[in-house]
Amino acid sequence: MKDYLVRAIDKDKKVRIYAATTTNLVDHARKIHATSPTATAALGRALTAGVIMGAMMKNDKDLLTLKISGGGPLGDIVIVSRNNGKVKGLVGNPLADAPSTKEGKLNVGAVVGNDGLVTVIMDLGLKEPYVGQANIISGEIAEDIANYYMNSEQVPTAVALGVLVDKDTSVKASGGYILQLLPGIKDDEIEQIENILKNIKPISTLINEGNTPEEIIRKILPEFVMEFIDKIDLEYKCDCNREKIESMLISLGKKEIEDIINEDGKAEVVCHFCNTKYNFDKSELEKILLTIDK
Repeated sequence: MKDYLVRAIDKDKKVRIYAATTTNLVDHARKIHATSPTATAALGRALTAGVIMGAMMKNDKDLLTLKISGGGPLGDIVIVSRNNGKVKGLVGNPLADAPSTKEGKLNVGAVVGNDGLVTVIMDLGLKEPYVGQANIISGEIAEDIANYYMNSEQVPTAVALGVLVDKDTSVKASGGYILQLLPGIKDDEIEQIENILKNIKPISTLINEGNTPEEIIRKILPEFVMEFIDKIDLEYKCDCNREKIESMLISLGKKEIEDIINEDGKAEVVCHFCNTKYNFDKSELEKILLTIDK
């Protein structure tokens, strides 16, 4: 199944939901970062959350950065996304792993940790970006994102994120949804949604069974007449290029570039999001020096 996201709202505008399948993009990230199974699950959940949150932004140039810092052996998780379905991400320690839970599931909370913050930075083209934060409560990521929306943005939110890792460590199924309650929804309707969410199969199971995002939404909200607004193809895509790397080198300053030339005579810069290597020989570094002199 192709990775994509759908956005839907019920006809009375009481509830909105974003649902996505992300199996391919998460497996692509696994290959880039050579993650352990548990790190794959953690990064995959965060990528799914990030790409959905990015789709909530209005303008093409808006940029969302999701940072999850739980103090665990995985280190920081950083996700960057836009509203066009493009997302990239990394973890501090791709090899971090932990014993499975008593239920035999990957113990994401153990590698993420639960002593830290979820930080959301939205660059909306204004003078200063919007920054919101909330405490991490479990390290399982889905409930941490839900807690962020409740405490930082005061929006009652249900989040499900799941990654099913196969025996060969590839990603068998991945995806998730973010459901938000809107003003005007009645208590009995909230209770109805809560009961369904308590009893529905895990999101990774639903995706592994072949359910599409549209079908998942109908299973979650069977009593609501849903209007499907958007469908966005999703892709793990890094936007690094040589020009951006040159700008980064320029920002190091004249002395730092001179030291590199004198000590090494060359430079290799690796993008941490996609592992692309950019090599600069002595003559190229000298040209960068001339740019700084100007």
